[in-house]
Amino acid sequence: MNTVLLSIILVPIIEIYLFIKIGGQIGAFNTILLILVTAVTGVIYARYEGLNTLRSGFKQMLKNETPSYEIISGAAIAFGALLLIIPGFATDVLGFLIIFPFTRKLIFGKFSSNLKEKENKKNNFIDGEFEDIDDDNDRKI
Repeated sequence: MNTVLLSIILVPIIEIYLFIKIGGQIGAFNTILLILVTAVTGVIYARYEGLNTLRSGFKQMLKNETPSYEIISGAAIAFGALLLIIPGFATDVLGFLIIFPFTRKLIFGKFSSNLKEKENKKNNFIDGEFEDIDDDNDRKI
C-alpha cells in the first residue's frame, strides 16, 4: 500500500483516538482549548525560528557558502508549522519536534552533510578554454 495513502488513513485515526482519550481525561472544552493554544504557540515559534533560519542563511551567503542546512531547515519549519496548524495531538508533537532547533539538527543534519559532500565533489574541476588546431595550422606547439 502506498505510504501517502496509508498516512492519510492512519493519521486521522490516531488523532481521533487521542482526542477521545485526552478529552475523557481533561474534558472537551480543555481539549479544544489545548489544541488552539498549541496551534497558536507553534505558529508563533515557527515564525521566530523561520526568521532565525533566514538570518543564518544570509550569513552563509555573505561568506560565499551554500546555505544547504538553512534551506532544508526552512522547508522543515514550514512543514512543522503546517503540522501544528492541523488539529491534533500527534501532529502537534511531530510539528514541535521539527521546529525545535536541537531535534531538527538531529533529524536533518545528515541530509545537509550529504549535500555539502556532493557540493565539494562537484566543485572539483578546473575551468579553462580550448581551441582545436588543425594539422596544417602554424600555431601548433
